[in-house]
Amino acid sequence: MTPPTTSPRDTLLPMARVITRLNIGGPSIQAARLTTALESHGYRTRLLHGRLGDGEGDMAYLLAPDADAIFVSTLCRPVSPVDDLRALVRLFQEFRRLKPVLVHTHMAKAGLLGRVAAMAYNLTRGTAPRARVVHTYHGHVLEGYFRPSVTAVFLGLERLLARVTDAIVAISPAIREELLETYCIGTPAQYHVVPLGFDLAPFGAVDDEARVEARRALGLPPDAPVVTTVGRLTAIKQHDLFLEVVARVAERHPALVALVAGDGELRADLEARARALGLADRLRFLGWRRDLPVLYAATDVFVLTSRNEGTPVALIEAMASGVPGVSTDVGGVRDVIDSPETGVAVTGLDALAEGVTALLDDPARRAAMGRDARASVMARYGFDRLVDDVARLYASLLRDPRP
Repeated sequence: MTPPTTSPRDTLLPMARVITRLNIGGPSIQAARLTTALESHGYRTRLLHGRLGDGEGDMAYLLAPDADAIFVSTLCRPVSPVDDLRALVRLFQEFRRLKPVLVHTHMAKAGLLGRVAAMAYNLTRGTAPRARVVHTYHGHVLEGYFRPSVTAVFLGLERLLARVTDAIVAISPAIREELLETYCIGTPAQYHVVPLGFDLAPFGAVDDEARVEARRALGLPPDAPVVTTVGRLTAIKQHDLFLEVVARVAERHPALVALVAGDGELRADLEARARALGLADRLRFLGWRRDLPVLYAATDVFVLTSRNEGTPVALIEAMASGVPGVSTDVGGVRDVIDSPETGVAVTGLDALAEGVTALLDDPARRAAMGRDARASVMARYGFDRLVDDVARLYASLLRDPRP
């Protein structure tokens, strides 16, 4: 009889990563890339992910062809008691089959269901080693998403879930401080600040020649001032404020062109608002795009108008492309724009419009800020650094003998 063969993966430690959905954004990029990247550190990852919402772009294409990924159709962002219960049972069953040494969750819904399922799984282990549980806060839903009564329920759940979590990862110092000091979630000893990490090489390669070609490819006038925003067209991103900024800046720069990359439930409303503001001829809604280096190459100033942010991925990408950013001063923005030389973080329509106008008025300052911004994010947000940080965290948890 021929003995059974084993693959190198069979010798790796099994772990489960759970994310609500692979929509466009930093959490999906991190979860998809880490699924196979941690093999070199001794982990075999199974990624469990749910379904997209209407109008959300899909980043499942980032998964490697040999990635161990399972689609859980009942795992979704909206609250749905029936689907949520089914997803919880499915996650528990997958943990029973996989027997992970680690369960790492991303996003609010996956953090809730994944941690409850991990707790139930650990209760079945008897005297066997239990799975260590990690949750990453890429941001949170405790401000700007729901009415106060609903937010209070979510806050209570997050505080309870922290008690069954071995490590809480915050992607920026600002998020860690807010979760601890403002919302009293977890204890200081549980927290680990692990900034996001990306393959920034395509953005770092943007140069003057690429900028000329990008304008040509997008059909933009070579000398027109161009401002861009990227993100889901949803209330938390405040694209209505972006439109107001564009209207103000256009008074000073009549040739201004504004680009909006992204899609979502508010697209029709925003298109109507743009027409009402007289911006229809200068504003382009591009939908979801994968050629973001081209988009940033064509841009003079990147604008972010969110009400709440964890670590803004689009801002990092723009800065890596040598494009200065003007952003609302919220969440983890100050961790990305870490000095006045690397970008502008302000509050309110007047300050945002003035920040954009000042950069468009001063090409030399704009170029210098773009260079400093690129150097800053390239040094801090690389993917190899992220993999090393996460692997060190996992190793420290598995060395901990506490039950």
